[in-house]
Amino acid sequence: MSQNVLFLRNVNVYQEKNMILSNVNLEVNHGEFIYIIGKTGSGKSSLMKTLYADLPLKEGQASIVDYDLAALKESEIPYLRRKIGIVFQDFKLLPDRSINENMLFVLKATGWKDKVEMQHKIDEVLEKVDMKASSFKMPHQLSGGEQQRVAIARALLNDPELILADEPTGNLDPQTSVEVMAVLRKINENGKTVIMATHDYAIIMKFPAKTLKCENGTIFEVIQRAV
Repeated sequence: MSQNVLFLRNVNVYQEKNMILSNVNLEVNHGEFIYIIGKTGSGKSSLMKTLYADLPLKEGQASIVDYDLAALKESEIPYLRRKIGIVFQDFKLLPDRSINENMLFVLKATGWKDKVEMQHKIDEVLEKVDMKASSFKMPHQLSGGEQQRVAIARALLNDPELILADEPTGNLDPQTSVEVMAVLRKINENGKTVIMATHDYAIIMKFPAKTLKCENGTIFEVIQRAV
């Protein structure tokens, strides 16, 4: 395993034919917690989508969890995503099945076979986010914060090297956002690398960490100062 979980050099990020970010240079080491901030449309989500291969890398060098994004074949994308946990703003839970069944769906889709092992893993990750007692519930029976906790648990199922969280508190009220952030920071303290895109400056002030800003087609580090 290399020291870097993510390495970008002279990367240009595109949405179709439009360049969104230019000359991105970034190194993220194992165990770091990094924010990516910027206004809506500044390129945060486009960068995240490039990292998990939803958008192709067209220009520059990039390696993530030991995969070369420039040389990545479509058949390799599922294997890349097993090493990355992705947390979305809108949770993306399957509405027609219970929390436990949502988790089983992911494990089956990523090659797990043993039912006992699968259930043990589901119980383990739900315990980490304090949602094990709700495993029988349907997504609509949970609050937004509870659904996001489940989404974080789902991202942990395959023991990823890296968590990519794209606006994970975007649909939550301030108190619930703090609770979800506390879960993410605890996961980071236990050794997981976390990259989080957000526009929630209150969260950054409460949970400070290295912060990168997307602005005017570039990305650069900013120093957050308490107001």
